[in-house]
Parts: sequence; C-alpha cells; structure tokens
Amino acid sequence: MSYDVAVIGGGMVGTAIAYGCASRGAHTALLDQGDLSLRAARANAGLIYSQGKGEGLPTYAAWTRRSVRLWPDFAEIMASVSGCSIGFRRRGVIAYCLGEEELEARRNLIHRMHNQHGGPASAVHVLDRHEVESLLPAARLGPRVVGGTYSPEDCDVNALPLLRALNAGFIQAGGTHLLERTVTRIAPHGDGFEITSDRDTVQARKVVVACGLGIPHLAPMVGLRAPVRPVRGQMIVTERIAPMLPIPGSGVRQIQEGVVQIGTTTEEGETNPATTVADLARMAGRAAQVIPALAQARIVRSWAGIRPMTPDGCPIYQQSPTHPGAFVAVCHSGVTLCAVHAGPLAEAILAGTLPDDVTDLHPDRFNAHAA
Repeated sequence: MSYDVAVIGGGMVGTAIAYGCASRGAHTALLDQGDLSLRAARANAGLIYSQGKGEGLPTYAAWTRRSVRLWPDFAEIMASVSGCSIGFRRRGVIAYCLGEEELEARRNLIHRMHNQHGGPASAVHVLDRHEVESLLPAARLGPRVVGGTYSPEDCDVNALPLLRALNAGFIQAGGTHLLERTVTRIAPHGDGFEITSDRDTVQARKVVVACGLGIPHLAPMVGLRAPVRPVRGQMIVTERIAPMLPIPGSGVRQIQEGVVQIGTTTEEGETNPATTVADLARMAGRAAQVIPALAQARIVRSWAGIRPMTPDGCPIYQQSPTHPGAFVAVCHSGVTLCAVHAGPLAEAILAGTLPDDVTDLHPDRFNAHAA
C-alpha cells in the first residue's frame, strides 16, 4: 500500500502529526506499536504548561507560546471529533514553592526568561503566599508554602482522552491506523520510502519518525539524528474528593471528575514502567505539604510511563539532509505542543519543509554546544 505520508509512532507526538496531515487531505498511515509500547502519554500530567520552557533557547519559548495560543480552538475541534469532553480548561497553572529557596529559584528563572531574546513562553507572575491563597479559597495551604508562580494563559487537559480524540479525528479524516506494528527498517524507495514492520511493508512519499525511544534505532537509516534517553515518570490518582483546587498546579491538580492527580517523577535511565514505593511516598508527601487535606485522601491508583528526553530537554525537529521527505520529531512536551504538531508542523511537512520558527530546534545545536 502506498501513502502520501507514513508516521511512525502512535503516541501523542506521532498521532498529532498524523491527524494534522490526514485532516489536510493527505493519504496518511500511522504505524503504531500499540498500547503495550512505552507510552509517554501514560506519565503525562495533562498540563499545557509554559513556565520555564525555553530558557536559553528562545525558539522553544516562542514555539510553546504559539501552541498555547492555538490550544483553545484546537480543544474545541478535539471535543467535536471525539464526541466527548477531553477535560480542557484554561484557568492558568500554579507552581508551588516550599520554602524561600524554592521561591527565589523560581523568581530567578522567571527573571532570566524575561531577559532573554523573545521573552518567556507566556506571562508568569511571582506570587506570595497570600496571593496563592486568594486563588484557592477552598483549600488550606501547608505552612511551608511561601508562594509560587502563576501563568494565567496555561491550561490543562486529560491526556488519555486527548489521545483517543486524536485517533478518532485521524480515522474520521480518512487516516489508516496500522496497529501493532513494530517498524524494523526504513529505506529509500523510488521517490519515497519503504517502511518495513514485523507484519508488513508500506510505501510513502514522506515518512515522519516520531516513535520516541525508538528514534535512535530508526532515524539513522534515512540520515536523521535525534539523541534521546529514557526517563521514567510515576503518577498517583486519589479517590474523588470535594472540589478544592480550581486551578491546577505542577505536581498537584484536581480534574473534573474530582480525583486529584499527583506527579510526576523524573527518573533517569529507567525503561521499566513500574512504580516504586519510595518515589510514590515522596510525591504524596510533597503534595500533602502543599495541601494538607490530601493526607486524608485514599490513593486508588498509581502507575508509571517512560518519556523520551533530549540532551537539553527541548524538542528536536529535522528533515533529512540526505533523504528529503524524511523527518524526525521528538519532545517530552507532547500535550503542550499538540496544537502546533497537528497544525503548523503537519502543514509544513506536507509542503516538504519545517516551520521557520523551529529552525533552532535542529539536532545540530548539540554539536555547537559541544564545540
């Protein structure tokens, strides 16, 4: 079977790009290893979060800013194609600070972001304890909370319903979802590419390698490079409790159904999607220091996911210099950047290029850093 575009990777990044291509009329295949793959979306806190994104790399801040601004319209489209809520809410996000040292570190980060070319990803305000309390009238803060930072443009969403909505939109747009395919080979073929999996072979004029931790194996086959490493993230969900957190926070947010989501860890080099008692206890302990009432909430579920992380934590986008039409895309901000992946990135890929505003997100930046 021959396609205009074949996207390898059925996670948040790959599915958003595939949906964006299919919704623009391209005959698109999505090669998806399936739900048993190391889904980064499983360890996603659902925040459309701009705070601190792009320090030292203004292009990333601007790319994040563009996605945050596209999200409200994009959320309406996702809810429409899925026929159900994806839990999108634009109400800002708080980053809580326990102790003066944390608050000073956040204040310095925001100051550096404001001073860099292009500024921060979005407006961020440094709050004292009283100001944080005024945003959360139904919650009692722990005594160690001295303040925090707040970005009113940030949003939140339920990550797994979002992924289901992307899949639904992709199918509705005429996309072909090739499930349970582990791609083993990409090779030039005529004026396009031949993609071989453990089940079959497909051909496409363009190919996008967006399979997270599988990228280092596949990308070099078509002259692409995107160094990534595994990072495990663990999550906790409590029982349903009375509404008390109208604004989500980094590490603690109450979703529409009333449960509180706590997480996530950042564990380098871990590829086993298992939870550990010590890390769950540490996350729960910090959450209880922020909101003491959470100490009485029962934990009903915990889980972990594996995220692909680049050397500097920023996205990588590249078109192959030796095999034009082959692209790579990877980031750990799949939810935050979903709107630009399904929008301007997919549109540019169909045109045979990359958006001008991701030029600095090329893997050659790591060569410059090394030099």
